Amino acid sequence: MLASRVNQGSGRILAALALIALGTVATGYFVSPLPDEGTAAHLFQLSVVLAVAAGTVYLATADWRRPWRSARPLILPAVLLLAAFAALYYLEHFYYPAHFR
Repeated sequence: MLASRVNQGSGRILAALALIALGTVATGYFVSPLPDEGTAAHLFQLSVVLAVAAGTVYLATADWRRPWRSARPLILPAVLLLAAFAALYYLEHFYYPAHFR
């Protein structure tokens, strides 16, 4: 019973951290680039590291007798993190050079 509650909680935390990572990258589209890393960059890095930790807890406490049911909640955080990294790549390689020279 405890493993189930820990699994559900870590799944929710994982989704929230992935959303925070995407949100911090999205803020970069509304401000000019900084000469050095700012607060948003550090929040992004922390949210990704904590998402890895939450994902590890989720995988460790999952009920793998029903793998599809255990893996399904990982789809949203995976998509959000992929979108965050894609948006960050676009921001630094295409958006900033085109808008701030």
